[in-house]
Amino acid sequence: MPQTERPIAVRARGLVKTYGATRALDGVDLDVPTGRVLGLLGPNGAGKTTTVRILTTLLKPDSGEATVAGHDVLDDPNAVRASIGVSGQYAAVDENLTGFENLYMVGRLYGLNKRDAKKRARELLGRFQLEEAADRAAKGYSGGMRRRLDLAGALVVNPEVVVLDEPTTGLDPRGRLDMWEVIEQLVATGATVLLTTQYLEEADRLADTIVVIDRGRVIARGTSDELKDRIGGERLELVVADPGSLHTAERVLKEVGTSEPVVTDATRTVTVHVDAGATALMEALRKLDAEDVTVQDVALQRPTLDDVFLSLTGHATEEETP
Repeated sequence: MPQTERPIAVRARGLVKTYGATRALDGVDLDVPTGRVLGLLGPNGAGKTTTVRILTTLLKPDSGEATVAGHDVLDDPNAVRASIGVSGQYAAVDENLTGFENLYMVGRLYGLNKRDAKKRARELLGRFQLEEAADRAAKGYSGGMRRRLDLAGALVVNPEVVVLDEPTTGLDPRGRLDMWEVIEQLVATGATVLLTTQYLEEADRLADTIVVIDRGRVIARGTSDELKDRIGGERLELVVADPGSLHTAERVLKEVGTSEPVVTDATRTVTVHVDAGATALMEALRKLDAEDVTVQDVALQRPTLDDVFLSLTGHATEEETP
């Protein structure tokens, strides 16, 4: 049976925002289906946070329109705010309050009575593995714990839409993995999530659909696999045993590849894009053997989101846009 198309929880059309001569957004369109994760991917300064601020009613666009949970962000901002939970780039917790007190305060601000606010705070502390630290001041929390507490605060009233603006910025690798698991658990409950990130592996793991934004414009959209398929082929990467063989390896890989080989002297590595990967691999190894080049390691890989972004924009995600 054909799948029923999901209703759209977040929709934006033609969003434009300028700051003086800088066009932060230049006609951004977005659709986030209910119960799905849309990853808004781009470098710092690309327009991700500006988009989030418009969708969460913190900023008005110069032109364009947007709805969240069926409510217009300009005509009915109060209804939008009542329908969303937001976790920003920096954990918005009161460091002088305990974890429990932070969540209890949020519940009361949202209109929960004392009993329900306490109950919800305890539920979320358990869900985010913060029970043992519940009665400790948040200023003593690690960065990962503060992030989890901030996300818990965004979920106090079971919002229809959760907006996560670069939720793992500043976390160490372990903290980032922990946060990914928390977000995956959140999605498993049916939440609709708009996730902004500059981490390619984060979008690859969490997002059902990815929108790539650069210099205020949407330059690509699709699933992770669809975006990778756009640049085609695979990457052939090999490591030679002798640095003196790098020039020969570069010449051979240029013969079998579809792009200019990239040579990294420090690791004695040569990388090239290829079509018909297995055939190209065997041909390269045969030619290198005939040239008496010893190959220490070899790998054949699909394109990564990093390859996609570099192909689309000409620069890596970690670079600032001007």
